[in-house]
Amino acid sequence: MLIRISLIIAILAALAVGALNFVKVKDKIEKLRTERDEWHGKFTKTDEDLNRTKGELDTAKKDLKQTKDTLELTTAEKEKAVAEAATQLAKATELTTKLTSTTEQRDVAQQELQRYKVIGFTPEQILAFGKQIKEAQDALEVATEEKKILSHKLTTLQVKYDALTKEDYHGPPLPASLTGKVLVTDPKWEFVVLDVGQDQGVLTYGELLVNRNGKLVAKLRVLSVQKDRAIANVIPGWKLGEVMEGDRVIAAYPAS
Repeated sequence: MLIRISLIIAILAALAVGALNFVKVKDKIEKLRTERDEWHGKFTKTDEDLNRTKGELDTAKKDLKQTKDTLELTTAEKEKAVAEAATQLAKATELTTKLTSTTEQRDVAQQELQRYKVIGFTPEQILAFGKQIKEAQDALEVATEEKKILSHKLTTLQVKYDALTKEDYHGPPLPASLTGKVLVTDPKWEFVVLDVGQDQGVLTYGELLVNRNGKLVAKLRVLSVQKDRAIANVIPGWKLGEVMEGDRVIAAYPAS
């Protein structure tokens, strides 16, 4: 009997322990289910957040690409605008320079016009005066040249007269700066051609000394004169050596 009672007590105790363990396990299961549901909710929320973030990221990428395209377009438009502004600035500077030059020319023209008004002549009259002055200047130059020619002829005639009428005549004085060179010589006929003439002041019957290396070779008398050439004869009694091409000549009686 005691054994049965002990057995029953043991069974009841086991049942009590089993019931207690069942309650504990049930609590743990409920807790695990609750935690599972919480984690499932968190996962679901996280997945939704992830999908939403991906969507926002895609939208941000599209916005970024659009912004980049817009920036490139804006940069190109800015560079174009800067280039156009530089072109316009250059044109404005050129126009300003032209305007300044035109203004200066206008001021000068107004000053010239005022001068015309002061002297009482019209521009047409001034132009006519200028033409007359130019014609007078041309006539003066012609007269001066004719005077020079006539003066040379007169001097030549005077020289010829003096050569015919005066004894021991040495010819007209020649420029002190006159210097020339023998181009051609003819020992047989005792004449030479010189590289100086009327333009250098050579006159007919003028006398020249021929020298070589600083030594006197002969004395010449001019027979004829051209623009830049002269023909002369060796004066008898003054030939100290043969006159050669390249010998130098100077005035025998230079003008003071």
